[in-house]
Amino acid sequence: MKIAFLVTDVPTEVDEYTTTRLARAAAAAGHEVWYLGVTDVEVGAGEGYLMGRARAAHLEDRDTLESFMERIKEQEPQRVVLDGLDALFIRNESVDDLQDRPWAAPLAPVFGQMLKARGVTVVNDPMSLIRATSKLYLEEFPEQVRPRSLVTRDPAAIEQFVREVGHSVVKPLYGAKGRNVFMVEDENEANLAQMTEAVLADGYAVVQEFVDGEEEGDARIFVLEGRILERDGRYAAFRRVPTGNDPRANISVGGRSVPLEVGETERAIVAAMADKLVADGMFLVGIDVIGDKVVEINAESPGGMQSVERLYDVDVGPVVIDALEARTGSR
Repeated sequence: MKIAFLVTDVPTEVDEYTTTRLARAAAAAGHEVWYLGVTDVEVGAGEGYLMGRARAAHLEDRDTLESFMERIKEQEPQRVVLDGLDALFIRNESVDDLQDRPWAAPLAPVFGQMLKARGVTVVNDPMSLIRATSKLYLEEFPEQVRPRSLVTRDPAAIEQFVREVGHSVVKPLYGAKGRNVFMVEDENEANLAQMTEAVLADGYAVVQEFVDGEEEGDARIFVLEGRILERDGRYAAFRRVPTGNDPRANISVGGRSVPLEVGETERAIVAAMADKLVADGMFLVGIDVIGDKVVEINAESPGGMQSVERLYDVDVGPVVIDALEARTGSR
């Protein structure tokens, strides 16, 4: 299988993260692996092909994740015909581009759709990914698996929602890594106007009812082709716990990961979401769960496999690559 990982920017890739682990698993399985950023694509060059200035990802016997990624970054980019790929794995963070490179933010699904039309297997499905990169995607799933919520740019509507619902969370429609996420106790929150202003500066706001147990963190569950990702009886799922006085559990803002015992509640949530995730071409997603509610779906570049490996001493990357290989028909 010839596979490329489309990332935000190759020089800024972090060796410890999930994308590196997936690329390592693909290279270890003997596949031809390439990395390219969203700014490395050319359209119309070479007889109308999509071309990519890509870097080869070669895995050596003694490689660590650090040495593997360092070698990728040291590679001179080569011109690769992207039409000739078996699979393209979209793993960029468009939210990171919204601030400094807004023109780059929408490009990954655009290029992905062009390659899909040319017969390349693209995951996650690029057209669905356009919807799934916003928190609005959660509203398409059954009511029983999601908290009551409101998407708006009207500060008065936010105040009314908090007045009716009480304890709530306010966050940007497009956002990640815990940026501008605020807890609101009730309508008497003194800083509600300032919180709302900060969130609306990023576009639309999402207001969700507070789910019991939220102060204790959330569960990140990887879902592969509609089922909880697992290997050797170990589920790719863990709990993210906030530290200190910060209520956010995101690892990027200091949260820590602890083991999660997957039970009937988690299985029922995934079962209720499975058909739609599969129909939408959501090959690999990370869902964030509190109690019996999904508070977020991470479809663009779900992370956390490093926590799975650290907590359970299992690498689930090969399972993902095996499923992708089966999907492309490369076997």
